[in-house]
Amino acid sequence: MSENSQPSVHIALLGGFDLVVNDVSVAVPVGSKRLLAFIALNYHYRVSVPRSLIAGNLWPEVSEQKAHTNLRAALTRLHGLGRKALDISPTEVRLAREVSVDLHHARSLAQRILDPCVPAEDLGLNAATVDQLSADLLPGWYDEWVLLEAEKWRQLRLHALEQLAGEFIDAEQFAGAVTAAHTAVQADPLRESSQVSLIRAHLAEGNLAEALDHFERYAWRLRNELGLRPTQRLRRLVAGLRQPPGGGQ
Repeated sequence: MSENSQPSVHIALLGGFDLVVNDVSVAVPVGSKRLLAFIALNYHYRVSVPRSLIAGNLWPEVSEQKAHTNLRAALTRLHGLGRKALDISPTEVRLAREVSVDLHHARSLAQRILDPCVPAEDLGLNAATVDQLSADLLPGWYDEWVLLEAEKWRQLRLHALEQLAGEFIDAEQFAGAVTAAHTAVQADPLRESSQVSLIRAHLAEGNLAEALDHFERYAWRLRNELGLRPTQRLRRLVAGLRQPPGGGQ
């Protein structure tokens, strides 16, 4: 990299936090990680965030003065390469212009998949598409501001994965359909719409035994964990697959 060129800075929030500068992972103190994650998670590029808002959300349990002291300390500890991720002023903080965030790209992908005005052929669907929708947001972080965004992301990616499975089925890319639907099921094993996507993928591929086996395992789990049974929509998918007693040759 030349002396005057800008560094490549990337913040990862999916699957865990990471700060990568010029393809090298940078160690970041815990308080500074939370600062970077809050700004990257809640605000788009070049939107300045008031220091008071950052301090109040990151340290809600202490006094305003102490929260601002903690914020100054987090900014101070974010030295060297890590500091290149932010533009800092006396009253505001924002992401630096060259910073990319994996969640922003994944959200955009999910929204394009769900947009009925975007043809499937324009999405360039492949295994990497599923990978971008596979990870939870900051797993193991329990701050309220993280949990709210994590649930929003979970719902968005599950809907996108289910839609993606349907697009793969229509394109007769059955391996992709099974992978996308199975990823959704792993994220929420009791979500029936994801189960429907996976069973439809097995049926479309002609794997009737797999479809029936998966339905029966889901029905057993639903009954044992929630005392419920699959809806009529799901039962209709596998109707007729069971061999009646004495019906074989």
